[in-house]
Amino acid sequence: MAAPKKGRSASAQSRPGRSLALILIALVALTGGMFLSGHSTPRLGIDLAGGTSITLEAKNEPGQPNAINKTNMNTAVDIMNRRVNGLGVSEAEVQTQGDRNIIVNIPKGTNSKQALAQVGTTAKLYFRPVLVTEVSGKAATGTPSPSASSSDSSKDKASDKATGKATSSSSATPSATATSQGRAVTDALKADATPSATASAKSSASTGTTPAPSGSVDPATAKLQAQYAALDCTDKAVRAKAGDGVKATDPTVACGQNSSGQWQKYVLGPAEVSGTDIKSAAAVFDTQSAAGWKVTMDFTSGGSKKFADITGKLAKNQSPQNQFAIVLDGEVVSDPYVNQALTGGNAEISGSFTQTEAQDLANMLKYGALPLTFKAASVTTVTAALGGEQLHAGLIAGAIGLGLVIIYLVVYYRGLSIIAIASLMVSAILTYVLMALLGPAIGFALNLPAVCGAIVAIGITADSFIVFFERIRDEIREGRSLRPAVERAWPRARRTILVSDFVSFLAAAVLFIVTVGKVQGFAFTLGLTTLLDVVVVFLFTKPLMTILARKKFFASGHSWSGLDPKRLGAQPPLRRTRRASAPVDTKEA
Repeated sequence: MAAPKKGRSASAQSRPGRSLALILIALVALTGGMFLSGHSTPRLGIDLAGGTSITLEAKNEPGQPNAINKTNMNTAVDIMNRRVNGLGVSEAEVQTQGDRNIIVNIPKGTNSKQALAQVGTTAKLYFRPVLVTEVSGKAATGTPSPSASSSDSSKDKASDKATGKATSSSSATPSATATSQGRAVTDALKADATPSATASAKSSASTGTTPAPSGSVDPATAKLQAQYAALDCTDKAVRAKAGDGVKATDPTVACGQNSSGQWQKYVLGPAEVSGTDIKSAAAVFDTQSAAGWKVTMDFTSGGSKKFADITGKLAKNQSPQNQFAIVLDGEVVSDPYVNQALTGGNAEISGSFTQTEAQDLANMLKYGALPLTFKAASVTTVTAALGGEQLHAGLIAGAIGLGLVIIYLVVYYRGLSIIAIASLMVSAILTYVLMALLGPAIGFALNLPAVCGAIVAIGITADSFIVFFERIRDEIREGRSLRPAVERAWPRARRTILVSDFVSFLAAAVLFIVTVGKVQGFAFTLGLTTLLDVVVVFLFTKPLMTILARKKFFASGHSWSGLDPKRLGAQPPLRRTRRASAPVDTKEA
């Protein structure tokens, strides 16, 4: 007699415990990670926790009377939003108010001073030639750091990503004494052939007479020597004052951080190109080489000529005087070197950029191109009193809604409601834990719209259970027993659940992309809970239903199980037609 074939249903329900074990392990691991990280509660948005509101007033730059316009203001808002808001879910809000004001709302827990510095870094971007540079510190040795190898010379590039590739001073003996530093500054200023005509007329530092004795140099050069010798870029207060009050046409000192995290100090020549000479800047991935991400720049017609002139002069010099520093509000953000004149109105800054580094540099270049400056008109503290009241009311509404859902499940599905309530609990725990972990990870902040998104998710999750339960009851109405009814109902219910959740997730994704501020919090929460619904239904609800279908209470169709065939109006059991067997000898039988 042939052994019976194992059907698809048998294999499908053989190991439901594995799925349950997997989701429970994930639940324990995420919960443990939440407590170990020290973030046991979600980060709250400004409407729930309070915070700081900053009003920035736009100011025209000299010579740019019509710079305050809608295009420039929107560009500034976009860049500020990227700087303080990350993925758009940290609850920081940046928006225009009127014709010349920008409002920045920063939730509690965010460093408001740091955020103000980020959004306040607006203009004052210059391209200055590097004259002298070395690693900064009170006991700096001036030992040169290795310069980068030259990039492909067939392309118009400014190679090397950041300040870490800069070399030290051009003096032969790397000494940290004030005398050697002063001589290096004097020699560099005298050797500098890059200043513009205006700079040459205004700065006597470019026309010194004798190289060595500090007493023979002009007062401006002596002052620059003293500033460079005393400059300690590791001191935040000193770093903030470096270059204060210096005109674009004069040499200056500045600080910048290299790729190793060390602070580098510079002597820079007069500015040759300003941020307003940049037409656009973008971070792009270099598919032609292993350099990774790079930053492309397009210049205006006037800026193209200036940039070609300065790069042509720098390309003739030795390191570090073949570098130009990109200085944003007095700080060097990059110091690429050049090996040929860059003509054509565009250039690339390449090196070992990460995507974030390339985007940050591109943003700074675009930001510095704005002919605007912003002044903090007011900084006020926002209380969470109103938001707390609204949250309290929202939680009450959510609790009432959840209670009504549970009552409906118990009355209509009876025993099956155990599975639905357990699944809702698992989904709620996963949602809470992920919200708590996403706060420090991506800056996610829970605001009132996000709470609304979580409440809406209760209905989405309950809908998935209802679809599955009704498919099972339909199979029982057709006369099947519970275990095969569960396995036959699952493929049909699964398709419906996936389609429904896909539509919900697509709506959340579109809403997240096309909106800003608080609405993004609602869309993010809705999308997150929709994904969790799929995980819970596949890894918890279905396996739990498979296990309970083997229990007598459910399998026998108890009146309180929610699967009573009589209450469901089931048809007589299905019988398969069998082939007539061969005649049997009755006597032998």
